[in-house]
Amino acid sequence: MDKNVIDMDNFQKKMSPRMIGILILVIMVIIAAFSSFYMVDQKEEAVVLLLGEYNRITGPGLHFKLPFGIEQSYNVPTQRILKEEFGYRTEKAGINTIYSSRQYPEESLMLTGDLNIVDVQWVIQYRITDARNWLFNVENQQKTIRDISQSVINKLIGDRTIFDVIGSERANIEQKGQEMMNNIFSQYKLGMRINTIKLQDIVPPAGRVQDAFEDVNKAIQDRNRLINEGKEAYNKAIPRARGEAQKTIQESEGYAAEKVNKAKGDVSRFLAVYNEYRKNPQITRMRLYYEMFEELFKNKENTELIDKKLSNFVPFKSLQGSKDKGGAK
Repeated sequence: MDKNVIDMDNFQKKMSPRMIGILILVIMVIIAAFSSFYMVDQKEEAVVLLLGEYNRITGPGLHFKLPFGIEQSYNVPTQRILKEEFGYRTEKAGINTIYSSRQYPEESLMLTGDLNIVDVQWVIQYRITDARNWLFNVENQQKTIRDISQSVINKLIGDRTIFDVIGSERANIEQKGQEMMNNIFSQYKLGMRINTIKLQDIVPPAGRVQDAFEDVNKAIQDRNRLINEGKEAYNKAIPRARGEAQKTIQESEGYAAEKVNKAKGDVSRFLAVYNEYRKNPQITRMRLYYEMFEELFKNKENTELIDKKLSNFVPFKSLQGSKDKGGAK
């Protein structure tokens, strides 16, 4: 007889009901040990169900639950920023991001308010705010988010002309889109909230229209460059002109103060002389007469004074002459 058959028979003879019961018990203990604990990451929350019904939410760490599927846990990334891309896909993110070469015209091609077609690519970033609502209120969360986002962006693009979409209304579309999406998600009680909407590339369809818009964009860039250069020149010239104006004002104020002080001094001197004149007119007139000659000839040297008939010299020759020189000639 085959040796394997003999060994099997011996094994069956050794396996008593007691041994089978112990083996089943050990297996159940192992299953219970593995199904009684669950781990929650730092950026997650766990929703625990008791017999398929919501029971509680637990935070990060190692937690206990009832084994054998009595309680089930579902981890939800409530602290992570999630995103959905429209019109393009990112294959590898990083310093040199790699995008998929495949196009998604069913997502990106839209009709503007002036009946032009525009190719819009955008991305939304959102965060789950209520783990329970996220799991149970909507059957397919990703599809719901994408459908609502496409509907809102299509509506906003359709309310504007192609020039507004490509140009000045980009930021307004992003802001309005975020508000409208959050209102709809709040009504659906989806348990998430949009943090950012970013319009990436907005271009007209390829061909003559796209070439014309590229020319317009180049003209806009040239205009902005010239405006920036003008502002730069303005910022250089205006402060310098203001500084020169301030300098001129200060010099004028100094000159005015000097003249005012000099005038006040002259007035004070005149009043003093006038008071002395009232006391003794003859002496004051003579004094003023001498002072006039001193002032007239103070910078002159070797000056001789003569009478009007040139027949005789005045008794003094020079008001500023040296002491060693004699009298009149």
